[in-house]
Amino acid sequence: MVVSVAVCSQRLFRIVGRSFLAFVLTPELPLSDWISELDDWIARSNGFFDGRPLVVDFSRVRLTKVEVSGLLAQLEARNLRIIGAEGVNPTWVGPMLGPLPSGGKPMSVVETLSGDDRDTEEVADVPAEAEPTSMMLEGSVRSGQSIVFPRGDITVTGSVASGAELIAGGSIHVYGSLRGRAIAGSKGNKKARIFCNSLEAELLAIGGLYKTADELESELRGQAIQAWLDGQVLMTTAQG
Repeated sequence: MVVSVAVCSQRLFRIVGRSFLAFVLTPELPLSDWISELDDWIARSNGFFDGRPLVVDFSRVRLTKVEVSGLLAQLEARNLRIIGAEGVNPTWVGPMLGPLPSGGKPMSVVETLSGDDRDTEEVADVPAEAEPTSMMLEGSVRSGQSIVFPRGDITVTGSVASGAELIAGGSIHVYGSLRGRAIAGSKGNKKARIFCNSLEAELLAIGGLYKTADELESELRGQAIQAWLDGQVLMTTAQG
């Protein structure tokens, strides 16, 4: 394949693409019960949503314009950072929360010419290198660090400190103690798993289902475990 590339001596204007992870809230009926569950989550996972961009997906509910506005107001009252909405008439949420783009692909650097005089030459198209599907972290993850790898597995050769978190599109493997938060299957992978050699976690989550510290079995504390999904239940068991 051959493509045409503009070549000139003028300075290039660089545009750099960058992706960010946003969590999705999916309201369900009755809304009062869903809000209560959200409040319970916030109370048990203090600080989890602090500063995080959130998207509200209305695809599972049929609401009026007044109900949509009321729900968004309740979320904002809880200091949740809503950046967009899906599954709802965009005119109902206002210009600040328009519909999100879909079908996007990873982007690296785009260069645009700053002038109008352009010469062209033909350049052979070079296949892009395959992106890695796993991330290996040598050593430990410190408190306050957030490691996000939506394309696949995360492996940590050390420990994960309290207040740190791992967010993986695939599975999570921790060869030391897991004291922070581990969120596997962040893009909906129900087959993802979590493994660690010593369970002290603040939160485990796979495919949107979670257990907080007070819901984890006490007999598994300090043990090597694995976690996986069995239908709509997050299972945890000791590793022999």
